[in-house]
Amino acid sequence: MTSPRVAVIDVEGLCKSFGGQPVVRDFSLRVLRGEIFGFLGPNGSGKTTTIRMLCGLLTPDSGRGTCLGHDILTEAPAIKRQVGYMTQRFSLWEELSVRENLDFVARMYGMPRRRQVVERALEQLGLGARGRQLAGQLSGGWKQRLALAACILHEPKLLLLDEPTAGVDPQARREFWEQIHALAADGLTVLVSTHYMDEAERCHRIAYLAYGRLLTQGTVEEVIAGSRLVTWTVTGEGLDQLARRLEDQPGVELVAAFGNALHVSGTDAALLERTTGPYRADPTLRWQPAEPSLEDVFILNMRQSAEPVA
Repeated sequence: MTSPRVAVIDVEGLCKSFGGQPVVRDFSLRVLRGEIFGFLGPNGSGKTTTIRMLCGLLTPDSGRGTCLGHDILTEAPAIKRQVGYMTQRFSLWEELSVRENLDFVARMYGMPRRRQVVERALEQLGLGARGRQLAGQLSGGWKQRLALAACILHEPKLLLLDEPTAGVDPQARREFWEQIHALAADGLTVLVSTHYMDEAERCHRIAYLAYGRLLTQGTVEEVIAGSRLVTWTVTGEGLDQLARRLEDQPGVELVAAFGNALHVSGTDAALLERTTGPYRADPTLRWQPAEPSLEDVFILNMRQSAEPVA
């Protein structure tokens, strides 16, 4: 019989303000061991602040909860010792070699058997052949690997990734996510903020934040289904003009170009069908019902999210 998975993060009612301006409002979340949990939302939505509160790097103004079995309000130092944090900007020492960077990080953590620990990290992330190369000479993808190696050097139980693949080519992003899934399979829990929909789809569960509020969470399939979004794909001539005519029409909540097609979406299927009926009769256009994508839901949430008055 399989034992139930342990909750690594279990918080409720978290709030945080800066200078009297609310940044996170009444946030609750439960994350299980070995999960890759993605945070989506526009800039300024509170993703980074939320992640920092969850792991003890920032104290909430109110609310309660635990991370790695420790109280986030009173046991933050114990939490931070078990967390690896990878920032968007490369923050290691470019004038040091790859091996010297990892050795320095190992010294900061006071790790015994430093040499063995560093060599293991070099091998695990495929950095062995580049051990003597200066970090400043690495490409964006290899810098990313080095940053990840430094984050997991002390064998954390929770890994925080803040926009980790910004500016990295698609092949390096794919390899990075393969490494993240391998770590999660070994029991490491991962929180990642991202703007890339393909990366969000690689997460076990996701949450969408807007102006500090949690709007939805679940698997990608659950989030799409919960949006109640109905989508039509339109191809043909004059799509730019069609898009302008459809905007602000009853039942049309989203008109977005995807390559040579338009996605026309709304949450009231009957009203959307009535509104688009005359346009679907146009023989120069081809209308097909389509499954809404996570990007459709993301764009809709961005357009529907209005910043609340504090």
